[in-house]
Amino acid sequence: MKLRNFLIAAGTLVALLLVIQLIPYGRQHTNPPITAEPPWSSSETRALAERACFDCHSNETAWPWYSSVAPVSWLVVHDVQEGRQTLNFSEWDRNQQRLREIAEVLREGEMPPFYYVLQHPSARLSAAERAQLEQELTAFR
Repeated sequence: MKLRNFLIAAGTLVALLLVIQLIPYGRQHTNPPITAEPPWSSSETRALAERACFDCHSNETAWPWYSSVAPVSWLVVHDVQEGRQTLNFSEWDRNQQRLREIAEVLREGEMPPFYYVLQHPSARLSAAERAQLEQELTAFR
């Protein structure tokens, strides 16, 4: 009886995971055109931002394979949309109103988020790198 219930539950879960693949949200992996970049103080600082920030805060997102598998795709697309809305290094001609807040979040170690760094270890920032990016964001104001 327990095995039968387990098999029914497992089958239902697999069927549900297959059905949610049909929901189109999260499959539109788009990278809009780059309209303007910030006036980077150095190519090193830009490379640092590219390594740690660009996947969510630019129009140069590298979409990993799991960004096509629901429900993870829903989370990835949501994070990228929210990140681009908050700060977008590829649309610098748009007013980036939250630079002071972003610099503070960076200083406090909240960016990049821990769950992103788990999947992308190269995005981990040292204290010096964090300070360098914070200084750059502060200078952009």
